[in-house]
Amino acid sequence: MIRLLHRWPGLAALLLVVLLSLSGAALSVFPAADSLSAPQADAAMSVADLASRVRKQYPEVEQIKRAPSGLITAYWFDGDQAAAATIDPATGKAAGSADANPVQRWLTNFHRSLFLEDAGRLVMALGALAMLVLSISGVMLVARRAGGWRHWFSGLKGPLAGRLHVEIARIAVAGLMLSSVTALWMTASTFGLLPDQPATLEMPAETSAEAGTPIGLIGTLRSTPLTSLRELSFPAPDDPADVYTLTTDTGSGYIDQGTGALLAWQDLTGWEQLSETIYMLHTGKGAAVLGLILGLLALGVPLMGATGTLIWLSARRGRPRLQGNAPLGRAETVILVGSEGGSTWGFAATLHKALRAAGQQVHAAPLARFDAAALANAKRVIILAATYGNGGEPASAKGFLARLQAMHTPPAASLAVLGFGDSGFQAFCGYAQEIAKVAAGKGWQSLMDVATVDRQSPQDFARWGRELGSKLGLPLDLVHQPVLPAATPLTLVSRRDYGAEVQAPSAILRFSIPRASLWQRLTGTGFARFVAGDLIGVVPQGSTIPRFYSLASGAADGFIEIVVRRQPGGLCSGQLTQLEPGQTALAFLKSNPGFRLAAGTAPVILIGAGSGIGPLAGFIRGNAAGRAMHLFFGMRHAASDFLYGEELQQWHEQGRLASLVTASSRGKRPHHVQDALRAEAADVLQLITQGARIMVCGGREMAACVSEALTGILAPAGLTPAMLRAEGRYLEDVY
Repeated sequence: MIRLLHRWPGLAALLLVVLLSLSGAALSVFPAADSLSAPQADAAMSVADLASRVRKQYPEVEQIKRAPSGLITAYWFDGDQAAAATIDPATGKAAGSADANPVQRWLTNFHRSLFLEDAGRLVMALGALAMLVLSISGVMLVARRAGGWRHWFSGLKGPLAGRLHVEIARIAVAGLMLSSVTALWMTASTFGLLPDQPATLEMPAETSAEAGTPIGLIGTLRSTPLTSLRELSFPAPDDPADVYTLTTDTGSGYIDQGTGALLAWQDLTGWEQLSETIYMLHTGKGAAVLGLILGLLALGVPLMGATGTLIWLSARRGRPRLQGNAPLGRAETVILVGSEGGSTWGFAATLHKALRAAGQQVHAAPLARFDAAALANAKRVIILAATYGNGGEPASAKGFLARLQAMHTPPAASLAVLGFGDSGFQAFCGYAQEIAKVAAGKGWQSLMDVATVDRQSPQDFARWGRELGSKLGLPLDLVHQPVLPAATPLTLVSRRDYGAEVQAPSAILRFSIPRASLWQRLTGTGFARFVAGDLIGVVPQGSTIPRFYSLASGAADGFIEIVVRRQPGGLCSGQLTQLEPGQTALAFLKSNPGFRLAAGTAPVILIGAGSGIGPLAGFIRGNAAGRAMHLFFGMRHAASDFLYGEELQQWHEQGRLASLVTASSRGKRPHHVQDALRAEAADVLQLITQGARIMVCGGREMAACVSEALTGILAPAGLTPAMLRAEGRYLEDVY
């Protein structure tokens, strides 16, 4: 429900909200400009001092006004001609024209009403209401994605558009809420919906009917600081019964021109004070710095509108059209999809097509449409569920868990759950795991154990499909082809080969960085920006399925470098390890925020084996600041596949690498990287208790063995790898 409140008002009122924010941001500059340009009075000057100086220069003065910026304007008649000027309070002389800035006047009328009078005011009020709804719902969504209010400013992962959308919202939302609430208040006041009309100041029944008391001697004006003045109106020169009218920040009153006595006074009511404070907060008049801050925050609205639209469009593109989607009541297999950005729908479509090809009647629908009673004729239910944020439900699954928990009798159909996520996240596939847990608690019969797909891996999906087919007795070959970014030819610059002697041929491949267009440099797309640990997807010839390799370099290094081990029968690794300098490979960049060096100076323990050293070498290469980095590297034999051996020695001498421990699985004393960790257990434990972070890269089997070794090493300190993962101090990039 919250996402719907955030999405549809945002899309429906996007143009209006952007116009409001841009015009408001432009208007926020004028109060600050006026404060800087207006001649400022001495702090001790009184209204009497100013009035005396102005009257001396302009005997026919009728009115003096002081703006919140301190700008003073006087109005008088020069013969039969009305005149006005801004005033220098030090002299009482004209300092400039009193004509309103035409740009400011145009922007003000546009911002208030689109030049449409009352109808326009109502339209702009609707825009302010939409902004308030977006702000409130956005706050709730950000808190949910971050994992709670305490983690409001925690690090984000995921696509750039989503991260940028949330980062801007975190900073701007308080200002946007303030601007929208004050705008709605001012609109209600304009239409007389609030009891904030000024109290009536009764005209005195009698005056002295005298004239001539010098204005500089009037006690009320002498005791009123100029800084509190709003307006002073002079009595008509030919009417002794007329009076001075004084308006200040605290109220207004009448002053006898003959005696100087205060004849009547009315303080501002509480409603008036509140309304004026709200006016000040919205316009910045009287609080120029606040106005500039709110104006800057308002500039985030167009960026959030653009990124929000990209997120929405991406979700729509990611949801394919399903051919032959059987009615729910006749379907043997029901696929329920929980997707945030839309990519999970692509996997659902592949499964849907394969099951139909195997002769099944299949119905696919969002998880949000789950209805246990409607599944009476289904033989099986397959749930494909992504995870939003810190274990939350994705967009198309809203309310599903609540309905599942409220279910009294489970469906007769058996259940299979497949989770989609990124293992770099703390709550990897947490939503799918929660579905499986609740379903089991309700007695829902399981078809197979809950499984996961890491980073939209087609290989993970295909393996799960073979297991599903085996359970169903159906030939299921789930060949999924996700929508890929445009690939760019990368030209090989150099290569270094290792490992042939130990039957593990590997190569360090260095490519030149393609020239980025202006748009790519501005948006960070293509290969304009990347860091060690990010991924490149290489599309081999004869296939549309990319293989991902971790980068051993960043854009600042001036080249793209990866480490590739040739796999037996491997299409992509075979082609890459046969490349010669000057030849090209098609590839695209994929950000990998789940495996990235955190800021700070805490020590880092790098653990890798074989080609897994790639991103670890990139981290060390970029460690110009000399942060303590300790590398544990496993290989088959130092004489044949000691990848980056020479560089590691140089980096150690340069202070980029604090220590290096190697492990060779072949030779006189064969041991693995986990054995090297155990041999250095005391030092490893000391580093971790001092706040060190652990980064592991390599095969899944190696990563599991490393985790097991660290479990024993950490036990004396009452720590576990799971605890470090929860703190973001244990990161893995495994394959």
